[in-house]
Amino acid sequence: MSDLLQQGRGAARNGFATILGTNEIASAVAVELHRGGYGVVLSHDPVPPVIRRKMAFHDALYEDDVRVDGVRAVRADTGVDVRKGLLRGDVLVTTLGLLDLIVLGPIELLVDARMNKYQVTPDLRRLARLTIGLGPGFGGGTNCDLAIETRPGKEGQVIQHGPTDEPDHIPRDLGGVTSERFVHSSVPGRWHTAIEIGTRVYKDFHIGFLGNEPIRAPFDGVVRGVVRDGTEVPAGVKLLEIDPRGRGADWTGLDARALVIAKAVSRALTFRGARLTEAAPNPHLVK
Repeated sequence: MSDLLQQGRGAARNGFATILGTNEIASAVAVELHRGGYGVVLSHDPVPPVIRRKMAFHDALYEDDVRVDGVRAVRADTGVDVRKGLLRGDVLVTTLGLLDLIVLGPIELLVDARMNKYQVTPDLRRLARLTIGLGPGFGGGTNCDLAIETRPGKEGQVIQHGPTDEPDHIPRDLGGVTSERFVHSSVPGRWHTAIEIGTRVYKDFHIGFLGNEPIRAPFDGVVRGVVRDGTEVPAGVKLLEIDPRGRGADWTGLDARALVIAKAVSRALTFRGARLTEAAPNPHLVK
């Protein structure tokens, strides 16, 4: 490991943590680990696209001034940027993949928070001293050291042995509404919108275009999440979310469910104790 990264790790008393994903769950985990003394890097994955961007560090990739619960994140484009950011104690967001980050030095903690529920899940074991997988597709002791349940009603359960629940396609209830509050892409294409998160909209209000297809609000409410303008999206992913709760709507800060999951990551660290088995990196199957 380089002297520069050693110095950065000295500032982060618990070492170097990598989080796969830049969504609201990955960001809540990043806040929790940053406050717990880790140097934190979030590695962006384009699928699925991030919609709850006011609850996430995602837009730091575009050099926006992004803060989640008072914690600021900055973009890092190169390994040198990562090293300098760790020295400063920043939360970092990057398009560098895991293979690019592994060469900077041993990763103490790797958390896969991409929430790719319907894709092949990689084997994270031996890629870091402790690996944690969030949500469907992960199994404690199978493709990660520890898994954490994300299913509504069971979120935050730490699983040492065995799989998390399979996805049931039923989002948690929000103001009496579940899956109806989301609009999905029916075809692949480039997404365009001028609507900001937090905007009050009404049923059939024009939110944006996916290619040439107009996308409208499914009912009255507040835009809680929307894919960033100009993003290329595949078919079958969430484009936007409408919060029906009126004055009770929330779209900034730490998402309540994400916070429960983030606290579970901290709790999971105690399952293995301070002494984790040294293992050589084995970076197959992960970008």
